Amino acid sequence: MDSDNWIVHNLQNALDIWNEKMGEIVGLLTTLPADFRGGGIWEAILAIHGTVQAVGFALLVLFFLVGMVKTCGSFVEVKKPEVVFKLFIRFILAKAAITHGLEFMMAFLSVVQGLIEGVLSTVGFSAAAPTVLPLEMVEAIESADFLNSIPLWAVTLLGGLFITVLSFVMILSVYGRFFKIYMYTAIAPVPLASFAGEPSQSIGKSFVKSYAAVCLEGAIIVLACVIFSLFAGSPPTVDASAPVVTQVWGYIGELIFNMLVLVGMVKMADRIVREMMGL
Repeated sequence: MDSDNWIVHNLQNALDIWNEKMGEIVGLLTTLPADFRGGGIWEAILAIHGTVQAVGFALLVLFFLVGMVKTCGSFVEVKKPEVVFKLFIRFILAKAAITHGLEFMMAFLSVVQGLIEGVLSTVGFSAAAPTVLPLEMVEAIESADFLNSIPLWAVTLLGGLFITVLSFVMILSVYGRFFKIYMYTAIAPVPLASFAGEPSQSIGKSFVKSYAAVCLEGAIIVLACVIFSLFAGSPPTVDASAPVVTQVWGYIGELIFNMLVLVGMVKMADRIVREMMGL
């Protein structure tokens, strides 16, 4: 923005921070955990997963024995071939879930990443559209005299601060989703071991549903970003006949409202996924 007016600079700096965080969000949503920050974090997560996997195998036997005791009325019932076969199949499937759980989780995440990239390519959305001050708004601010610039300073200061706070709240939510994927991956063998027993299998089901919801949050967030970028492409209307302070206040108010909608959608992405998918 080629302007020497400090009020314009103040507001545009806040919008630059917002644009930077929007670009960072798109980058995070299209990045696999193994590629994030050079892959160092992912290597540590894999090492932790391997350690937790040994604990998962120990819990596998425990959940299996507890489930067998609770589901079988007596030792005689365990001797029945159909019961033995059912217990054997459950044990094998639970062991396979622990052994190959990481592969299944990464496969599902890859499907979701493909969905996100497909949405972005369909609408031609390679990067978030930058939010900039309209030219008429800049001209109105620059034309204001000293007395009118005082309330303008207060309005832009509050508006810029609010925009900056919203941008950090939004990016923190996206980073939170990214780190939850790391945490789910690291600790996965423990809840997956619960599939070995029928009474405890609800723990494993809850884990799978929660992981699916975390992955699908990315699709909801990217849809919200696409919608907001369309809003940003059509900036708020400005009444040129109104006083300068009124123009700026109306512009900032409508802009912040749109940003609040986006931040709210990002914060509620997990709830939206659970309601849509019944998770």
